[in-house]
Amino acid sequence: MSLDHLVYAVPDLAKGVAEFTERTGIAPVKGGSHPGGTANYLVGLGPTAYLEIIGPDPEVPGARPRAFGLETLTEARLAAWAIRADDIDRTVALARERGYDPGEVQPLSRRTPDGTLLEWRLTRFDSPAAVRPVPFLIDWGTTRHPAASGLPQLTLVSFTAVTPDVAALRAELEAVGAAVDVEEGPAAGLRAVLDTPEGKVTLA
Repeated sequence: MSLDHLVYAVPDLAKGVAEFTERTGIAPVKGGSHPGGTANYLVGLGPTAYLEIIGPDPEVPGARPRAFGLETLTEARLAAWAIRADDIDRTVALARERGYDPGEVQPLSRRTPDGTLLEWRLTRFDSPAAVRPVPFLIDWGTTRHPAASGLPQLTLVSFTAVTPDVAALRAELEAVGAAVDVEEGPAAGLRAVLDTPEGKVTLA
């Protein structure tokens, strides 16, 4: 299965987008708002993948969403990644047969600034605050993929999952059909290197 998107979580969406723009020389475009109190901005990583900058929805005063640990987040971090599953229910069943539970499949949606409703299904972890080097699964169904909407583009030079237990992570990746560079480290994490107009930029 292929990379669908990377999730860059920020505690303040406007500030996070401004800092990203300054670092990369590319201004993300507004994606829209989610019912759970988050909103996002997007940058393309080619024709089939993108980077999502997500934070508390500034149009929802006092929003403290749990997704991706935003409820307690104090610094921006690369929090998660998603792979696209053609048949998400079958992929989850196979992963469980292989000894790894990707989580329950749930429907989500958001509206774009022009009012278009985007709907998809994905797997969700029990602990949203933890950085997970294993991807979640996403199935866009009949919804047009966000990467196909003319996003400003950056190039993903490298993407690495970091873990204290390389063997265990590789087994979990194999269970969901994911491939990524794996590196041993003291704590679970993710690292992406982007080629930008301002040079190489690392998100972690």
